[in-house]
Amino acid sequence: MVVFAGQGDARRSMELLWGPRVVAPRTGPGPKPGLSVEAIVAAAIEIADAEGMAALSMRAVGERLGRTAMALYTYVPGKTELVDLMYDRTLGELPSSYPDAAGWRSAALSLADALWDLHLRHPWLLQVSPARPVLGPGEFHVQETLLSVLAPTGLPLPRVRWVVAALFNVVRGSVQAAAESRQAARETGLSEEDWWYARSALLEELVPDLPARFPTVARLGAEGAYEPSEEPYLEREARLSFEAGLELLLDGVEAAIVKASGPR
Repeated sequence: MVVFAGQGDARRSMELLWGPRVVAPRTGPGPKPGLSVEAIVAAAIEIADAEGMAALSMRAVGERLGRTAMALYTYVPGKTELVDLMYDRTLGELPSSYPDAAGWRSAALSLADALWDLHLRHPWLLQVSPARPVLGPGEFHVQETLLSVLAPTGLPLPRVRWVVAALFNVVRGSVQAAAESRQAARETGLSEEDWWYARSALLEELVPDLPARFPTVARLGAEGAYEPSEEPYLEREARLSFEAGLELLLDGVEAAIVKASGPR
């Protein structure tokens, strides 16, 4: 399921993203507190965190807040604008500074870890396509943070921009596999371990010549690529892929720095 942000009314969305969060005055009798954009967005994030984007609707948010869906439209025009607000608010959770005493590389590693953790806390972020930026303060905050951490490389800022994009893609691509591994276990009711054991046994039975047909894959297993771990296999593989990809990327950045400095 892919969700495209920025599909609602442009002006209303941008006003909600950048304007003040005003709590509306209470109307009518009863002890219910007045709604606010912030309360609606927080409730929507809770639903998406717990049940995924498929469970998100104005009605579901209203029920969580003890209101009807119609009561929400005074604050947020609809689900499309709500997704913009959810996405941008969640990106704002990323810390804005990272220790750089050990240099830009150490800071970049810490930032990448923070991005990994952010996406695992809110896996529905991975369903919001970056093809249509939200252009809210949270999104600008992430861009500013990434650029400020990598600018000390000394590379031209336009080139740093592509490094930023590559780093973000390494994180997003790897963490998606980890998030979907967790989701698969929840939604199918079958643990990853049970799933693998059932199918690996069938492979041995039905394709006894598998190592001969795919010798490099077989060699990978024979050389100990898989080691028993308490961490689910696919989640562990995703994390190792993330770490390896990040290391290679940053090695490339260091090589580019040396190349840009010229012969000594």
